[in-house]
Amino acid sequence: MATRLETLSATLTAVLGDKLVSQTTALREITIVVRPEDLIAVATTLRDAPELRFEQLMDVCGVDYLAYGIGGTSEERAARMRDLDVRVAGPEGRKHPSRFAAVYQLLSVTHNWRVRVRVYAQNDDLPAIDSVIGIWPAASWLEREAFDLYGIVFTGHPDLRRILTDYGFIGHPFRKDFPISGNVEMRYDPDQRRVIYQPVTIEPREVTPRIVREENYADSEGIKKG
Repeated sequence: MATRLETLSATLTAVLGDKLVSQTTALREITIVVRPEDLIAVATTLRDAPELRFEQLMDVCGVDYLAYGIGGTSEERAARMRDLDVRVAGPEGRKHPSRFAAVYQLLSVTHNWRVRVRVYAQNDDLPAIDSVIGIWPAASWLEREAFDLYGIVFTGHPDLRRILTDYGFIGHPFRKDFPISGNVEMRYDPDQRRVIYQPVTIEPREVTPRIVREENYADSEGIKKG
């Protein structure tokens, strides 16, 4: 007898047909990939097909695959990530068709099963994917978050604006090439009596915490074994 996971996998294949680019199963979770031009049709089918009935959108998130799959030391990886001409590990090591993707987590209350849908944006410089608000209204704030943090434009979103970063924020902080220390900082200026923005004054650095203890630490602290 087929398991529920096998039943869902077979149903997805049968219902979606050639609109299903790929399907993988890992850790008892199914991930499907669909083309961006098929997203709305696939999403509508996932929601309405009685065999599937994914009525609920649980989450939408962005992914940045810049330098994904690049080997070497951390210094070599950092150097290649700083080179914006090397996109998605370059042609020699590319493991994803595009740099940016949107990932949708769906739940079927009717059938009590879940599926993950991944859609790749075709343009790395201006990643754009159709909004699914018309299918799952809950996507509104979730798509705004992916836009804010990754710069993915959701075409057709009625109110696509930042939701987490500050007013006037420049860039998208979850992109892999965004500096950890940021580009600007804010502080209160006592002379102007207001908060001002200025170029960041701290240098990006990598800090690895470590613990240094003397050789006979337990004895020196009066701690006895046994």
